[in-house]
Formats: sequence, structure tokens, C-alpha cells
Amino acid sequence: MANALKIVSVLLSYPGQDLIDAGRELNRQLAFDTLTAPKQKAWLQELIDDLVGMDVYDAQERYVMLFDRTRTLSLHLFEHVHGESRDRGQAMVDLAEMYGRQGFEIDAGELPDYLPLFLEYLSTQGAEEVHNLLGQTLHIITALRERLQKRGSIYANAFLVLEVLAAAEPDAEALTVLRAEPEDDPADLEALDKVWEEEVVTFGGNAGEGTCGPDRLQRQIRAARRPAAQPEIGGE
Repeated sequence: MANALKIVSVLLSYPGQDLIDAGRELNRQLAFDTLTAPKQKAWLQELIDDLVGMDVYDAQERYVMLFDRTRTLSLHLFEHVHGESRDRGQAMVDLAEMYGRQGFEIDAGELPDYLPLFLEYLSTQGAEEVHNLLGQTLHIITALRERLQKRGSIYANAFLVLEVLAAAEPDAEALTVLRAEPEDDPADLEALDKVWEEEVVTFGGNAGEGTCGPDRLQRQIRAARRPAAQPEIGGE
């Protein structure tokens, strides 16, 4: 499970040249993973092959249009829970403190609710904690997968794998609320201007380029060769 979480974390990161160049290594790690079922491996294999076959600038443009310019596809988990309310800030603090209690260090510029970072953290935890935390976010993961599938995006494969790894059912009420949200159009510049008026948006760096850049990506790729540590899970 840990290897699969690390691979999904890498694949959902902003696709720099380092990620595309790592395709062969990711495929090798996936092949050696004995805990991921063949169907889930096939989903990840398709996404890896898709990314490896793309020009890096095309891959980055696609990523930005999906995850940075489409709020309903944001990879920041608390965007779907708290929006821009003040509760989001405290939730960020609480999540960062949870990371810290387990010895998982993040850089000052990293937002703790960024999904690839969250998955990297989960890859260091035991199965019980993985199921618990993935289960708590499963309504978001399922909603994102459904929205990506509607757009015919290969990135839906990563979320299909996460749904299987969660080994749970999403909160039906919370999922209904997310499904009711109107879909964003990343080409609607007028709507995008309104978003800019509300908050500072840094495309690429907002979701991936800064928060999960080359150094962290290389650490993830190297770490995926090793079994995950199993620290004791403390209460919140």
C-alpha cells in the first residue's frame, strides 16, 4: 500500500521534466509492488505511460487547466471542505501539527492539505491510519474522480486507486453536497478574474511546482524503493 500511495503522490504532483523522466523508475516500482492488485496497477500504468509520452509543457498546461484553474478539481483538500472560510486556516494548522507529531517535516511554503503531500504522509503510516484518513477524505476523492471522468481525464485513474486503498464507503451526505456544486469552466476568464479578486493564485506553484517540486519528488521516488516505516499513531 505504501508504494502505491507514493506513486500516486508523485503522479498527482506538478509534472516537471523530472517527473516525466522518472517514468521508467515508477513503472519498475509498480511492477515490484506485491500489495497492489493487477487492476489498480493497470490504472497507474496507464497514467504513467500517458505522462511519459507527453511534452513537458503540454503536460504542465493540462495540469494547470485541470487542477489550478478549476476550483472544483482543486487538489487542496480543505478547498472542498472550508472554501475560503477562516476555519480553513485552523484546519491547516491542525493538519500540519499532526504531521509534526509523526516526525513528517514539510517546508515552510508547503500547504499541508495539498493531496500529493497528504498522500506522501500517509505512505509513512500503518494501514489503520491510512484507512482512517483516506476514509475521512473519501467523499472528496470520489467527487474529484467523478469530475475527472466526466472530462475524460486519465488522472481519474489515480483517484480510482485511492478509492480502492481506502477500503471504505464515502460519506453519502458530504458527497451529495459536493456533487451539487456547479462545475467550473477553466476557460471562463470572467469567472477566473473573480477568483483572483478573492485570493492570490499562483498557477503551477499553487498546487505543485512549489509545494512538491524536484527535490521532494526525487525523495519520493527514492523512498518508494523502501518499505514504509510504521510509527506509532498518536491521538489528536
